[in-house]
Amino acid sequence: MAKRLSVVDVERCVGCQSCMFACTRRLGKGGLEGSCIQVRSAGGIRKGFVVVVCRACADAPCTKVCPTDALTPREGGGARLKTEKCIGCGNCVKACPFGAISWDNENSKPVVCVYCGYCAPFCPYGVLAHEEVNS
Repeated sequence: MAKRLSVVDVERCVGCQSCMFACTRRLGKGGLEGSCIQVRSAGGIRKGFVVVVCRACADAPCTKVCPTDALTPREGGGARLKTEKCIGCGNCVKACPFGAISWDNENSKPVVCVYCGYCAPFCPYGVLAHEEVNS
């Protein structure tokens, strides 16, 4: 069964970015560059944080705007990226209504969640969950 990453309770987020570091570490890199998840301030400590993850859309808009079929629909929603087909046009970044596709400046390719859930256990406050998708 397909899985996706979910934001369980954004109110618990303290902005530590542990999930982002974990996502990047999954690729054998350090830092935040290349993370498929984004945590940013909603306007200061009092307003909390915004956690941006791929929502695994059932009819993913990012797949519809890819001219080379580098982004294809994934079972359970969302998209799979075939980097060898990607021409770096950036249409997918613009098409995502949630801003969940970021950009890898080094390779001029999108950064798309692979729904592995590696980041979820690294959140010390239980903000994230790796859940089965009801199809």
